[in-house]
Amino acid sequence: MTNVIVVLILVAIVGSIVWYLVRAKKRGETCIGCPYAKQCSGKCGEHQKP
Repeated sequence: MTNVIVVLILVAIVGSIVWYLVRAKKRGETCIGCPYAKQCSGKCGEHQKP
């Protein structure tokens, strides 16, 4: 019974991550998770200094 609960929790976590990624792509974010996602030209990591 505990294995079923653990599997359901993992499925819920993975499902919510996929749902977030789909919604972010529909909003037009090019780099998901980047704080400059709506401002950048699509090249992730461009805002970092070497």
